[in-house]
Amino acid sequence: MNKLFAITALFLALNIQAAEKLYFFTEQFPPYHMTLDGHPFAHDGENITGLCSQMVKRLAEEVPYEMKMKLRNWNSGLERVKRKANHGIFCTVRSEQREDWFEWVGPLTNTGWALFAKPGSGITLSSLEDAKQYEIGGYKGDVRTNYLMEHGFNVSVITEDAQNPRRLQLDQIDLWVSDELAGPYTASDAGDIEVEKLLTFKRVPLYLAINKDTDPKIVKALQRAADKLTKDGSFESIEHIYGR
Repeated sequence: MNKLFAITALFLALNIQAAEKLYFFTEQFPPYHMTLDGHPFAHDGENITGLCSQMVKRLAEEVPYEMKMKLRNWNSGLERVKRKANHGIFCTVRSEQREDWFEWVGPLTNTGWALFAKPGSGITLSSLEDAKQYEIGGYKGDVRTNYLMEHGFNVSVITEDAQNPRRLQLDQIDLWVSDELAGPYTASDAGDIEVEKLLTFKRVPLYLAINKDTDPKIVKALQRAADKLTKDGSFESIEHIYGR
């Protein structure tokens, strides 16, 4: 009887664990995460792809939990994840401000902060310090923009980053600060504008951030899976697909 009870208890525990559902949010930010049809929202993972999205899907294959992936506006997704257990957002910088908001899984990959110019500008940069003589386009609230401003660079700040490639093309700014992979996508979406990357000046790790009320066993399982996929080269293989 005791043996039968133990088997039944184990079966129930495994079913409860398998029934756990995780809700992971992200935003439209090619090539890290994006919809297959170009729409700004998606309700399930089948319509979401990208470097980070593929990493998170691969991560979900390693743990006994069902995952629901949604692509939303970043701020709305962030606020939802801060309020609800079993919710997460990816890929995000583990900043000092956000540290206490979440549990952290990763790092999964990294973002490269880069400076772009229009092709044929004649500008060359051997170090970040060389950029201090130029006017750099950035946008309000952007961590890269804030970093340059805090370090004494001449940054022209606007509210919409999508306008910066056009400003670069029209010689309204000399350089533009963006992500090394996402910058060309943003420029292309702004009107098939070509840009030239001159310098990647900083690399910052990116994480899956999990609501702090989530069961610790779930967070630990996800972290173990992330460590495994980093060690066996699975994450690196996904990065190579996107040119990193």
